[in-house]
Amino acid sequence: MAEPCAGLLSSGSERRCRARLAAAAGRRGAAAAAVLVPLCSVRGRPALLFTLRSRRLGGAHSGDVSFPGGRRDPADGDAVATALRETREELGLELGTPSVWGQLRLLPDRQGQMVAPVVANLGALEGLTLTPNPDEVEEIFTLPLAHLLREENQGYTHFRTAGRYGYTLPVFLNGPHKVWGLTAIITELTLELLAPDRYRRKTHVLARSPSGRPPEGSSA
Repeated sequence: MAEPCAGLLSSGSERRCRARLAAAAGRRGAAAAAVLVPLCSVRGRPALLFTLRSRRLGGAHSGDVSFPGGRRDPADGDAVATALRETREELGLELGTPSVWGQLRLLPDRQGQMVAPVVANLGALEGLTLTPNPDEVEEIFTLPLAHLLREENQGYTHFRTAGRYGYTLPVFLNGPHKVWGLTAIITELTLELLAPDRYRRKTHVLARSPSGRPPEGSSA
């Protein structure tokens, strides 16, 4: 049986995605941090690579599902440099700029700092040697794009403020770990970029992060 998402990482898809990201590049501002959105293939199946943040880190993000990334260093030339450096530090993976397709729109994290998601294609995962830094990464796992595109694996959390609807955030289910928060928002934007005919964003994300965690929420 043919892989239903095989064409999503094809050269034609890459050209289309690169053009779309480049067209929006002039509207983006400066970012305080960046993450790499690592497209890859696993046994020929297009997938996304995720990490589980080490519990050694402590704090609010300890144990969260995430993408490789972190705050921008003064020596970083731009968001792409930040994402590539953080990927090297966290996964031991040296990527060049030709692997980078472009940058999604800036998104706020919990503290209101703007984060730049940088989309890159790692290629076949079987051909890579990953050496995760145990101080930062507890686990590496992948989810096929076909899994992420199935409606039964997509959930949503509706948040209310003072009893009124505020916004909706995505959740991706039925994998080894639940994908939620900023990582889920970036995953959703990536699916919308790769498969606009198969994925329509159903969420409403605030342009700026709300102050603190929303007081009320219900899952769908």
